[in-house]
Amino acid sequence: MAEGSPIDRIPGGATNAATEERAQRNPRRGMYVLPSLFTAGNIAAGYYAIMQAVQGSPTQPEFFNRAALAIGFAVLFDGLDGRIARMTNTSSDFGKELDSLADVVTFGVAPSVLAYIWGFRMLPLLSYPALRERVDHIGIFICFLFLICGASRLARFNISVNPQPRNPGRPGSKYFVGMPIPAGAGVMAAVIHFFDGHPIDDPRMSVLWICLIAGTGFLMVSNWRFWSGKEIRFGDRHPFQLLALLALIGVLLVMYSEWMLIILALGYLVSGVLARLAYSWTRRHRHVV
Repeated sequence: MAEGSPIDRIPGGATNAATEERAQRNPRRGMYVLPSLFTAGNIAAGYYAIMQAVQGSPTQPEFFNRAALAIGFAVLFDGLDGRIARMTNTSSDFGKELDSLADVVTFGVAPSVLAYIWGFRMLPLLSYPALRERVDHIGIFICFLFLICGASRLARFNISVNPQPRNPGRPGSKYFVGMPIPAGAGVMAAVIHFFDGHPIDDPRMSVLWICLIAGTGFLMVSNWRFWSGKEIRFGDRHPFQLLALLALIGVLLVMYSEWMLIILALGYLVSGVLARLAYSWTRRHRHVV
């Protein structure tokens, strides 16, 4: 039989194809560390945010600002670890559990501590003393409530299989049921960064801060739909347009971070509320007709 005949090549070719397919299904063990590194960065950012928050004061607002920015970077890390795990086919139960624990620390504990110290603990002692004491006590409870809502949101997400929002959107589109905890933490961080870390000095303004924290906590445990962003794929037909848009947003974030972050954070919050109101109005209008 001649060397290199088709009969010799078929088995070898089949073996090589099977080997490549097996390698894609079973990536190297070291690849599983890659998404966990971003999760570790998530935890590190949350720990750094807590350390900065406890050092902040009215005369040193930069500590609060650093804490807010750390939470913002953690949101980026949280979005990357899942995508990297899916791209490299290295998703695992360990990674999912570690990611959930990291989210509780970084997007639950860190923003609740930061929100309390920045919005209530730094209030002047001599202005409106009775109102200040009452607001401070309510602030402790509301910030703890935010933490519980965030943890409950994560627990519900972990046990849910194909959850559907109470106000469904376009067929085939994927939505989050309730505001994700990173987005809720991002709202707190964006507001604090917008004021360059300068804490609230008027108890009456703290009342508005209470309303924002409580409203964000409610949205996290609600059944309302929020855009998931999973429709964005770099493998689509026009990836360069998407990359150009992301690059423009990145430049604007660097140049005008205070305005861009608060617009993105509050815009995302309001989008879920508007989607719910629009669905209720449409449903009521159909019943009337």
